[in-house]
Amino acid sequence: MMITIKEVAYSLENWAPRAVAESYDNVGLQVGRMNTPVSGVLVALDLTHDVIDEALEVGANLIVTHHPNIFRPIRHLTDMSYVPGLALRLAESKLAHYALHTNLDNARNGVSFALAGLLGLRNVQFLDQKEDVLQVLVVYVPEAHAESVQLAMASAGAGLIGNYDACAFSSKGTGYFRPRMAAKPFVGTEGKLHAEPEIRIECQVEKWRLHGVLHAIQSAHPYEEVAYHVFPALQPSQNYGLGAIGELQETITLDKYLEIICERLKTRAIRVVGNAEMPIKKVAVCGGSGGSFIALAQRSDADLYITGDLTYHLNFEVLDDRGKPRMALADVGHYESEWITEELVVSRLIALQPDVQVHRTRHSTNPTRLYIRKY
Repeated sequence: MMITIKEVAYSLENWAPRAVAESYDNVGLQVGRMNTPVSGVLVALDLTHDVIDEALEVGANLIVTHHPNIFRPIRHLTDMSYVPGLALRLAESKLAHYALHTNLDNARNGVSFALAGLLGLRNVQFLDQKEDVLQVLVVYVPEAHAESVQLAMASAGAGLIGNYDACAFSSKGTGYFRPRMAAKPFVGTEGKLHAEPEIRIECQVEKWRLHGVLHAIQSAHPYEEVAYHVFPALQPSQNYGLGAIGELQETITLDKYLEIICERLKTRAIRVVGNAEMPIKKVAVCGGSGGSFIALAQRSDADLYITGDLTYHLNFEVLDDRGKPRMALADVGHYESEWITEELVVSRLIALQPDVQVHRTRHSTNPTRLYIRKY
């Protein structure tokens, strides 16, 4: 039985939920129909005409990219400009396009985690944990059904904390209720106040999972009316955030580590702030454009921060009052810091949907190149 685009999208969004994408972003299915069967998937960092040609060549009818093609609203679907022209060609060729951008940036083991791993960092954590993601769910269950309800909640995604799932806390108490005339009580008698030994189960739930968790509770709970409460959790998520920070196995000088970075990112040039002999042990990274996290990397005691797209004046933010760098800064380039995303998505899709043919593009989608003067 052939897998549909909807099933592929569900697999990707269970890893990188659309709900954690930044507010300015445009992620998800950009062109196509969700119920279309998938003949194959081609993964690229960007959508280009070369990528479309390659998808047609390998027989893939779904292209998955990190960067969305339709990022800002388009007024006309014509071939008169690049972005609308790509979208028009997709539709005419019956190709679908799906983008997972800042939702994948925000996911644990997403873009920045992959970059950190490629650059040899260990004990990797988020540089900036995402706020306003979590809620606390409290539900009251008769004692005999507490375990089955808690397991149902966990199966629906409640209680995820870092590398643990099914996390919850329970306490004993007494539930009081009086069934009215139209009620069909599991226990108790119409018109009489009933006291029932119950378990209070509480756990944290990501906002976008709440509806599914409540449905799971209703299915597993013996009462026709389930008592529950939902509260905001005023704490950052351990599962979603931007950037990453970790440590090298051994301290190394800046220029020696830059050699390693060039080799692993397949680049010949890096813009750097910092002295050649600066000791580097703790390193922060952010795939793509991470200039806004320079101050956070410094507060996190990073020796070096690696990202892309740094404007000139941002480089001065790492200097002390004497003009000496408190932290080294490396601008490796946007594409160079994110091409690892292609490998990341291919590996995840193969693991999630083993029956689907998944291809990684053979094209570099970077529209720029490095010109290095030959002396």
